[in-house]
Amino acid sequence: MEYTKILSDFCARLTYNDIPEQVIYKAKLCLLDYIANVYGSLEIEAVKNIIEFIKSITNKGTSTILGTKEKSDLLSAAFINGTTAEAIEAQDGLRFGGNHPVCAVMPAALTVGEKFKKDGKSILTSIIAGYEVANRVAASVHPFHTLSGFLPTGTCGTFGAATTTGKLMQLDEKGMLNAIGNAGYIVPLSMAEHLMGGYTIKIVQGGQAASAGIMAAGFAAHGITGFPKVFEGSELKGGFIQITSKAEPKPERLIDKLGEHFTIMDIYIKPYTGCRHTHGAVQGTLGLMKEYTFKPDDVDSIYVETYGIAELAVGKHITNNSSFVAAQFSIPYTVSACIFDGDLGPSQITEKRISDSKLIEFSKKVTVKAADDLNAMYPDKTSSRVTIKLANGQTIQKQVDIPKGDPRDPMDVEDIKQKIKRFAKRRKVNSDSLAEMVMNIEKIKDINELIKMI
Repeated sequence: MEYTKILSDFCARLTYNDIPEQVIYKAKLCLLDYIANVYGSLEIEAVKNIIEFIKSITNKGTSTILGTKEKSDLLSAAFINGTTAEAIEAQDGLRFGGNHPVCAVMPAALTVGEKFKKDGKSILTSIIAGYEVANRVAASVHPFHTLSGFLPTGTCGTFGAATTTGKLMQLDEKGMLNAIGNAGYIVPLSMAEHLMGGYTIKIVQGGQAASAGIMAAGFAAHGITGFPKVFEGSELKGGFIQITSKAEPKPERLIDKLGEHFTIMDIYIKPYTGCRHTHGAVQGTLGLMKEYTFKPDDVDSIYVETYGIAELAVGKHITNNSSFVAAQFSIPYTVSACIFDGDLGPSQITEKRISDSKLIEFSKKVTVKAADDLNAMYPDKTSSRVTIKLANGQTIQKQVDIPKGDPRDPMDVEDIKQKIKRFAKRRKVNSDSLAEMVMNIEKIKDINELIKMI
């Protein structure tokens, strides 16, 4: 079966009027959330350094570096706008794909849309098509893509960005198939070892995917051809889903219920600046802090029970020499930061906060272990149970089975507006006006109207 062509043709033919109202609404939420994450990421020193370097080697162009009012060339702006989608680690995601489609799709949509002065309906359609491809490719190799050493945000996201760009360039079926095929040739490697080791280069995977995807579609628009079976491969078994997974891929997921179910509806939105596997513990801790009155000095020990993947991925401790990436992937740190600060936002992942010796010493009180009962509920539920023993002998406990932001407990417009306020504390951002424009983006004739507000 020609899985790549079926998916590609669907996206090439997709129109705004084909898309259900609830899918349009979800795309708007994802766009609004992306803007919040851009603001948060711009507070990170590593992001500032990346922007400074790129500015030093490029000439000022016409594409906006979102959140800065500065301009660069199109590919460099897309790279930065993808990096700011990713760096804060509060990006949206697909639970059964392990990917964060926003990091490649949104920067492609806004950067390319800005260049071609696209209207809001075109932007929304391109976003939904991009999510569809990025998510379906990720699902077809999940979870073995990551277990084989790849990060799907960078790899699968490239196909999403190519699709989004192809829509905005108005590629036909042949052109879209070439755009996706081209993406498979220039897709970044996105090694998972960098994330697991806490190396800060990890934050550019969205930027890599966005810029590569734009190039792939641009090449297609100029007659460059790509392998038409780039996902499933030929008899040589060299398709993307074959060569990037140690286990047998599931190509049927590329087209399952295509046109009936839009995968953007499966996307979760994060309230906190940490790996999604930390969120149950973070939410549980913050919940206990609202129910009980205690300070860090009142805590004897914290025992976090969770599912096995979470213990493996985010159960480790950090030191005051660790990176902010390591902190984002540490339950001991994120839980401790919540107890000290009452939040897990941009302020909790600054170099200054992470190097606080009192906070790091306190985090040693946190133990993370997988529990059989919680493991049994995974993957339907991503549960964490937080038990805090206080110095007065009192023991308090809270369990979270479905962290906030999951489609079963979604974040709404008001939640995301509050996230914008938290993430843009040092900026003069009118979250009400911004949300009003995003939630009515279909009325915009030129996306530059929105970009000027960011």
